[in-house]
Amino acid sequence: MADLVFVMLVRSARRTSCGPHLTPKTCPHYVSFRDAHKPITQSLLKTATPGHCARLRRSIMSLVSGPGRGGAEGGQLPDELQLYVDKHVKYIQSLDTRKDELEYWLTEHLRLNGMYWGLTALHLLGHPDALPRSDVLDFVISCLHDDGGFGAAPGHDAHMLYTVSAVQIIATLDGFEELEQRVPGGKEKIGRFIAGLQRDTGTFAGDRWGECDTRFLYGAFNALSLLHLMHLVNVDKAVEHIQACANLDGGFGTSPGAESHSGQVFTCVGALAIAGRLDLVDRDRLGGWLSERQRPNGGLNGRPEKLEDVCYSWWVLSAMAMIDRLHWIDGSKLASFILKCQDPELGGIADRPGDMVDVFHTHFGLAGLSLVGFPGLQEIDPVYCMPKSVTDGVLRR
Repeated sequence: MADLVFVMLVRSARRTSCGPHLTPKTCPHYVSFRDAHKPITQSLLKTATPGHCARLRRSIMSLVSGPGRGGAEGGQLPDELQLYVDKHVKYIQSLDTRKDELEYWLTEHLRLNGMYWGLTALHLLGHPDALPRSDVLDFVISCLHDDGGFGAAPGHDAHMLYTVSAVQIIATLDGFEELEQRVPGGKEKIGRFIAGLQRDTGTFAGDRWGECDTRFLYGAFNALSLLHLMHLVNVDKAVEHIQACANLDGGFGTSPGAESHSGQVFTCVGALAIAGRLDLVDRDRLGGWLSERQRPNGGLNGRPEKLEDVCYSWWVLSAMAMIDRLHWIDGSKLASFILKCQDPELGGIADRPGDMVDVFHTHFGLAGLSLVGFPGLQEIDPVYCMPKSVTDGVLRR
């Protein structure tokens, strides 16, 4: 990724006279991330080299607030914009050591998701072995139910979201063969659990209680495609449901008629990408709506009149990458916003400068930086929110 340069648009295409069809040669507003931040590149190439990574004695992750706040000294950016790679690695590794804190136990319902966020972040940082593989797989398999679904932690009810995180973790660790050895027919069981949650309308429920949401549809497509079991569900019917969730502004909602939201845009566009139906997306209309999510400070929000949040660095940018409109966002300003949300002393990334860090925003902040081609980070797959080296290998099999 250090040699990858994405060309960025300083202003939204909808706010310039250049029109929606732009190229680096024809639009004077284009600047490259690296040209704008050569000092950053030089600093990152020094700080992003693999450092010492202490092993976790156990691998159970949690979504807990870090002891520090994003942005040192009132949110002021350090002299050189840099990514604190080693600090972030140590922060993620520390999440299992705070069992004496109340937050650890209050977030048990996010344990499996937290492991996915932390593991993916470590891969993007170039430290894929910072968590012990065997311990991670042991924990994931301990969350598996007899019906093929996964709970957030041992003893928790199975749910689509936890099941998707489990499949992503296993894929990232190249653990499907080991899963089959330990749980004969495990992949098929997981696929059947997911397929059993599809409804007649084409959408998917999250669990047996029946709540439906396009998040669960996307999750089903994500996991089933990684398992090579897409034939278990009615893809065409699911695509019809996604179309019904489209709005006149180009965005998508949680269900037909619901307000457009960046998170739902990612899930719907991601599902269409997996289904091979991105031809159904009005790319310019959607790209225009997404480009308007950028705030003056460079951060992105989820819908109009809302505050910026680091996590939307992923939800917005990933969708724009899938529809080839990534250049409609000012990537250098967004990167600066994300970097201001770091805790330079203890690691981790917060939702906004000055707030408490957590593994959720650490993961999605790094994912956003990867999408804009920030030096020193591994490439992320905008469809799966996983290291591209992983998805390329799994999907080719």
